[in-house]
Amino acid sequence: MADAFSAIPAAVLRNLSDKLYEKRKNAALEVEGIVKQLTAAGDHDKITGVINLLTHEYTYSPQANHRKGGLIGLAAATVGLSAEAAQHLEQILPPVINSFSDQDSRVRYYACEALYNIAKVVRGEFIFHFNKIFDALCKLSADSDPNVQSAAHLLDRLVKASVLSIRHCYRDIEEFIPLLRERMNVLNPYVRQFLVGWITVLDSVPDIDMLGFLPDFLDGLFNMLSDSSLEIRQQADSALSEFLQEIKNSPSVDYGRMAEILVQRAAAPDEFTRWTAITWINEFVKLGGDHLVPYYADILGAILPCIADKEEKIRVVARETNEELRAIQADPAEGFDVGAILSIARRQLSSEHEATRIESLYWISTLLNRHRQEVLSFLNDIFDTLLKSLSDPSDQVVLLVLEVHAAIAKDQHNFEQLLVFLVHKFQTDHTLLERRGALIIRRLCVLLNSERVYRELSKILEREADLEFASTMVQALNLILLTSSELSDLRDVLKLSLVNAAGKDFFLSLYSSWSHSSMAIISLCLLAQAYQHASAVIQSLTEEDINVRFLVQLDKLIHLLETPTFAYLRLQLLEPGRYILLLKALYGLLMLLPQQSAAFKILRTRLKTVPSYSFNKEQPDHISEDGGMNEENGIDFASWLQRFQRTQQQHHLHSKSQALSRNIPISAKEVPKPEEVRGPAVPVVEINRPPSRSSRKGPGQLHL
Repeated sequence: MADAFSAIPAAVLRNLSDKLYEKRKNAALEVEGIVKQLTAAGDHDKITGVINLLTHEYTYSPQANHRKGGLIGLAAATVGLSAEAAQHLEQILPPVINSFSDQDSRVRYYACEALYNIAKVVRGEFIFHFNKIFDALCKLSADSDPNVQSAAHLLDRLVKASVLSIRHCYRDIEEFIPLLRERMNVLNPYVRQFLVGWITVLDSVPDIDMLGFLPDFLDGLFNMLSDSSLEIRQQADSALSEFLQEIKNSPSVDYGRMAEILVQRAAAPDEFTRWTAITWINEFVKLGGDHLVPYYADILGAILPCIADKEEKIRVVARETNEELRAIQADPAEGFDVGAILSIARRQLSSEHEATRIESLYWISTLLNRHRQEVLSFLNDIFDTLLKSLSDPSDQVVLLVLEVHAAIAKDQHNFEQLLVFLVHKFQTDHTLLERRGALIIRRLCVLLNSERVYRELSKILEREADLEFASTMVQALNLILLTSSELSDLRDVLKLSLVNAAGKDFFLSLYSSWSHSSMAIISLCLLAQAYQHASAVIQSLTEEDINVRFLVQLDKLIHLLETPTFAYLRLQLLEPGRYILLLKALYGLLMLLPQQSAAFKILRTRLKTVPSYSFNKEQPDHISEDGGMNEENGIDFASWLQRFQRTQQQHHLHSKSQALSRNIPISAKEVPKPEEVRGPAVPVVEINRPPSRSSRKGPGQLHL
């Protein structure tokens, strides 16, 4: 350093730290001339001494004017070195870059000016120190002093121009990317503009593969899409658009890492961010194909909520992406995770949006069709959710859930399990039975064969321990059987119960469970044209049987007798001599009704239209005089009547037990008021009508 003091006159050193800029500037010119002479002489040791002097005695001085003089002196020394400057950059740059963090804004300003002049001299050589310069510029871009910001902006432009003019800066790009990634989370708008600008510049350099490093800073770019500054949003969008175009033209892209980022951004609160993310996902699904197989579940998890987005343009892209994804025939052997897809679909079944729930069900259905065994292996994970979805407020969702259930129930074991769980669901959720019971049963009958469904339900209810629920459920099934157009074939089978084996077998398969409700048994007998047995059942009823609930059910039956379902029965009344037992059964029902009830008047009016016939006339040979039940079509009706009576006796004992436990006096007979037995008209059961929002019962509901 002594050589440096001897090389630079004392007056020059004194003026270099003067408070007046002009004196410092003139002193710097003197330094430039001295260094130029030393360079010409090849005395690099003295040059090193001069740089050390300027660094330690000036740029690191506690005096601000000394630091200013040191910076201008280093810039002047670089100019003096000219072409030889590159070999001294390791000494020159650190004190200049260090001054960017100086507390004095004027010192920071002079640091910008000094580096600007140094860069003009060394041009591309300083790029080997790019990371340090970039980091310093990034900090200066958010400087609180506008003059420093302005100087930093000019310096930034010069550095960018230098980068674009050289071809060998890519060597340090891998060290630069972590620095860029770290800065991408900064919220300062000036820093964000600085970063987007540099990303764009570096991407335009042919020898730098910024696309390969895109996963490292993609999330930061997406984060800028929601910036409060329109200019920053536009710059970020422009950069993303350019990268997306490059992805389309690139043969090798790391879809996986970027897909993870896009999935997160597709759920962003900001609309523009969501739309951009879902647009990228759409392109990835089209371009990535098999490369995205391990990420299908995550992608689906991002798409399904967007299908119900409040913005139409997002919904449109999400639906298109969903269809594209579903059209890809992926195989579990190739990494396609059926369980993960099912997990996403199951989770989205709880979405508040109907469109999302519908698409989730379509996915489950698609997986069942393509990978049935794999789906069934996860049945325990999704079955409960599918059952809960039967209570969904949307009719369309319920119908789709039933289709999924039906697809699962193609196997006998799953079929039985479905109906067992369904009955249990009705038992624990009476509202579901009342509001959706008809819709669910009717649809399952269409999808799974109505006779098979009714036989299995009957078998389950026959062994049901909860007698009260069994009675309610049987009444519901009976009402559906008598009113649903989908079950007309079943009714036709039952009408032949006394004629052929198929009718007989089906009739007897229902009888035991139908015995939980006396009115259901009577309805079944009338439908099967087992009029003698119907009359016997009616006459077997005791005082305990005839209560308000019974009369309400009877009221409904009387109304049903006036519907097309029982048109054949009404026509049989034209031949009273041939169908005397039908008359006897109907008169038996009439005798049970209160005379002031509407049902009594309806049935009495109907019976008045029957041609006159005397019960005293000779009865047909196959009917015993005491109304006894001879076997018909091999059915031992006497035995079945005893079974019915035993079941009803169990109900009587249960009712008494319940009354005792509640300390309610047991009355053998409750006499209802006429208005209590005026049941509602037969419910119209429609599948496609939307649910009512009023308090009235909607489609597919049961009036129990």
